Amino acid sequence: MDKELALKQTEALVRETLTGDSSGHDWWHIHRVRRLALELGKAEGADLFIVELAALLHDLDDYKLVPHCDSEEPERARDWLEQMEVSLEVTDHICQIIKEVSFKGASVDSRMTSLEGMVVQDADRLDAIGAIGIARAFAYGGAKGRLMHDPEVPAVMHASFEDYKKNSGPTINHFYEKLLLLKERMNTRAGKQIASTRHEFMKQFLSQFLNEWDGQA
Repeated sequence: MDKELALKQTEALVRETLTGDSSGHDWWHIHRVRRLALELGKAEGADLFIVELAALLHDLDDYKLVPHCDSEEPERARDWLEQMEVSLEVTDHICQIIKEVSFKGASVDSRMTSLEGMVVQDADRLDAIGAIGIARAFAYGGAKGRLMHDPEVPAVMHASFEDYKKNSGPTINHFYEKLLLLKERMNTRAGKQIASTRHEFMKQFLSQFLNEWDGQA
């Protein structure tokens, strides 16, 4: 198997599939996650081929993007890796990362089982917080027809992945249900450092947002 060719063709597939998405899960999200995952992977001594392929493919079977997708088994990613003649061992490893990478609810324990998975998960979660994370949250909310904010709708700490997937609350709730929780769930040292800065930025944004919502200067 030609690793360079596999990566190049996988990039082309994902770029074609996700370009034009308006929910915050477009090609540029993948591009940022791949770049950051490779930086984290180098620092942690991870297998960078697995990290890069998993980062490229991590949203290909995402239930948020693919109607009626069984998120527990990344069939499209597996089919693609088999087509690329990636070894079964590497294919299984990447598919396991994809199955584990997503946030599954505030009260759900969803730990990664490999170093490469930890790296990709951190990179993906870092793109969900900070300035980009704020923008992506509202892009997703708008794409799904959700309210920005409703003070009468409380945030919910979902106890199961099924409940989390069914959630349709206002976008501001998403900060309390997921985004503000991610800093403490980072796996790598560098990931934790980056998350700390982005977390504080989100807190400042929320404070300003809620002040303005209440009509304050």
